[in-house]
Amino acid sequence: MTKTQKSEIVNLLTEEFKGAKAVVMCDYRGLTVSSLESLRKIAREKETKVQVVKNTLATIALNNAGMSGVNIVDTNIFVWGEDAIAAAKTVVEFAKGNDKFTFRTAYIDGEAADETKVRAFATLPGREELLGMLASVWMGPVRNFTIGLDALKRKREEEAA
Repeated sequence: MTKTQKSEIVNLLTEEFKGAKAVVMCDYRGLTVSSLESLRKIAREKETKVQVVKNTLATIALNNAGMSGVNIVDTNIFVWGEDAIAAAKTVVEFAKGNDKFTFRTAYIDGEAADETKVRAFATLPGREELLGMLASVWMGPVRNFTIGLDALKRKREEEAA
């Protein structure tokens, strides 16, 4: 790989990491290609990105993005996205079925995070679930009003009969 290619990768990753709410680093040693493809499939469904990056390039990109203080060693795969909950859910969902896939470290909202925090984020409801809850709360008074009107209509019909 030439210096210009490395520079392009670092610049691309720096921009990606700056825009990401969460960056999770995991050890993927021992996983098969098909299992990594299933990780990528899960990531696509949750609109997150997955990439294996050389440690030195990743360290430079993370430092440029303001996420410093991590010692990156061995084999790492990076999962990141604009939605911290989706990125955490991607990693936790994939880790359930793959015992060789282990957490290293993460950055969530610019702060270093451990496995416990990533798992905690994974249990939170996602954006669509939250919007559904909000819509349900907003529809509650309307629903109750229509039930009341229907009950009043029936009572008037019984009195008239």
